[in-house]
Amino acid sequence: MSYTHLTTFERGKLETLHKLGWSARRIAKEMGRHHASISRELNRNSQSSYTAEAADQAYRIRRESSFPRGKFTKELRLTIEEKLKRTWSPEQIQGRLGG
Repeated sequence: MSYTHLTTFERGKLETLHKLGWSARRIAKEMGRHHASISRELNRNSQSSYTAEAADQAYRIRRESSFPRGKFTKELRLTIEEKLKRTWSPEQIQGRLGG
């Protein structure tokens, strides 16, 4: 079974059921999710109370910052272009740059 993130719709349903006083296990069963996923979502996004809008916004911010920046820079691009103009092969460039 693969993991999928909660959707905006699911967060809205979670907010409603949580406000009705349902337990994390009961909510999870209703939504077809694992109870630990629901519990983590509530703990991660509940400062005073859980709101779907704030939880979704926090999720999107965390998602944006979770992607690796990568090693390719403008300086690296210029170095590669310079070596190619000097007729270096890609293998030579890779060997020299330690890639």
